Amino acid sequence: MSQEPREIVAGLLTDQRFLSACAERDMGSLFRMLNRRGVSTRRIAAAVGIAQGRLYEYMNGKSRVERLTMFEQIADALHIPGHFLGLARRHWEPQAPSPPVASACGAAVPSDRPREEDPDLSAMVAFRDADRATGGGRLYEAVVTHLHQRVAPRLVDLNGVQVFAAAAALTEMAGWMAHDSGRDRVGQAHFARALVLARASGDTALESNIAASSSHLALQMGDPSAAVHWARVGLGTGGNGPRVPTLVARLHTMQARALAAAGQHSPAQQALEQAQVVLRDAVPGVTHPWVSPFDAAALAGETAEVLRDMGRTREAVEHAQEAVALRESGRARSLALCRILLAGLHVQRGNLDAALVVGEELLAATAPTMGSIRVVRQLDSLKVQFEPHRSHPPVRNFLTRLVSERRARMLLLADILTPQGGQPL
Repeated sequence: MSQEPREIVAGLLTDQRFLSACAERDMGSLFRMLNRRGVSTRRIAAAVGIAQGRLYEYMNGKSRVERLTMFEQIADALHIPGHFLGLARRHWEPQAPSPPVASACGAAVPSDRPREEDPDLSAMVAFRDADRATGGGRLYEAVVTHLHQRVAPRLVDLNGVQVFAAAAALTEMAGWMAHDSGRDRVGQAHFARALVLARASGDTALESNIAASSSHLALQMGDPSAAVHWARVGLGTGGNGPRVPTLVARLHTMQARALAAAGQHSPAQQALEQAQVVLRDAVPGVTHPWVSPFDAAALAGETAEVLRDMGRTREAVEHAQEAVALRESGRARSLALCRILLAGLHVQRGNLDAALVVGEELLAATAPTMGSIRVVRQLDSLKVQFEPHRSHPPVRNFLTRLVSERRARMLLLADILTPQGGQPL
């Protein structure tokens, strides 16, 4: 039985080949994708209102769609969002979010935030809490399954922007969990898809938040230039909608991180100071339901990284200590990463006793079952920093324990390192 064209298109809205065909206005390729997925040529032709003979010409590359009215006809027939084809928003598309409502302090607060009982928001909060406590490695498949089974089928309903926003936020979360599993390229692909969904929702804050995540991942992948680019994209996009101060602070911080990594210390310092001012002056409660939280602990940790890359290790130690002190116990992965950073900074400064104290706290407090390849990799980096001091007996003892702990972690994380099918990550 031939498939319904709109249902197939709804499932292709984040497919890179589909997006490329739309961007190039290559309707022949688009029609071939539908046909390969079970939509008969007769149904495609009937849906878009053309003869089958003309459809074959488009599919075989003998002719191309050129007229604007035909692109509009195809978009409306198949429910392809207008901006995918360079068109105006179609009449059936979700409306853009309503203007922000001013709070009592005059700050803009998004007026279309989901209610607390919203099932998509509740799911995201549950996934986020679990991720903070145990790492995202083993949660990745659960999030992807939730997206496929509970969210994606509703994209075709077009009952409002909220489902697109939910799909974007959860797809971004899947990207973070892929990154935490050591699959950075997979995470990068999720972020790219999330950005498309966020744009379809019209939620500029969510779009900026995904740009911030893309900046972070680019930096982790050793590309500070791309990290600067994404931070600036986020700051530019965020200016077109309700202002979320914590998000603005995060974007300035990511820009500072990337600039410092690129050796541009003066602009990095300026970006960092902007982040500090924005977060300091942020009005409590001005938040956005889909935007990742960014607080004083996060800023302290990121500031320590910036100062370390600028060679200011004494100041970096102070901020890393602040990050450890501020980070709540429920944020196990963040606390582990902060302690690794602090221990490494102590080693850089030649303060081995302080480094060992932090290192012992780290191993004692971080459960071996934490599903985070990112933490394991940072532990490997810490080991490299300690190695030159192996002749010091306390360091040698710590390294022995660290190696043993790493071995146990790798055994317990085998299901993440080698997923079903036996393909190595």
